[in-house]
Amino acid sequence: MTERSIPNVLVTGGSGPSGIAVAHALAQAGFAVYTVGSDRDRIEAAAAKAGTGVTPFTCDLANLPAVRELHEALARTAGRIDGVIHLVGGWRGASGITDQSDEDWDFLERTAVTTLRNVTRVFYDDLAASENGRFAMVSSTAVAAPSAAVASYAAAKAAAEAWTMAVADGFRRDQSAEQHSAAVVLVAKALVDADKRSRHPERTFPGYTDVEDLAAVVVGLFGKPAAELNGQRMLLTQ
Repeated sequence: MTERSIPNVLVTGGSGPSGIAVAHALAQAGFAVYTVGSDRDRIEAAAAKAGTGVTPFTCDLANLPAVRELHEALARTAGRIDGVIHLVGGWRGASGITDQSDEDWDFLERTAVTTLRNVTRVFYDDLAASENGRFAMVSSTAVAAPSAAVASYAAAKAAAEAWTMAVADGFRRDQSAEQHSAAVVLVAKALVDADKRSRHPERTFPGYTDVEDLAAVVVGLFGKPAAELNGQRMLLTQ
């Protein structure tokens, strides 16, 4: 295997449990993994926890010029990026419609939508040029059945999903002869990890997706035909 034959994958939101699990699984599968977080200390600690083969970067993904600088840094370090796994998010809820605050909406729009828009605009050409380009985001079952309490959260996730489907359409149009890049939405009720289970032994977390299972699905995306994946909304909840 030549150096360039090793796919380069960027994991955004790499400081959290899902980012650590996904980065570790990709590295174990032989990918060159680059993680991104907004806090240098946290992302470096998370990359160390993810293990050998994971290189951390610091960037505010809601800042488009900063994302462009990240792309330039990765181009110098790794070359073209073959996959982006977008795990940036956050959650805000309320009791109903009338108390959905502007502050919560601004936070969710920034984390769930703006970061995704910036990353896909900047890295789209890399993914489209890759022989096995993949973009994936994690969404919520709340999009299909939103409650009043999570109106802002569900709306932000819905916008992120719509943008991802547009990316999929871009790949489809650009690769009409032979599909080799794909954009997908991975849908979960919520994510859970071993630490959270240990802190709440009284809970069973019904319908939750373990971050290790999410990681396995992400690795599997690179082994499936792009034409079958592109534009799919994949439900992870059992």
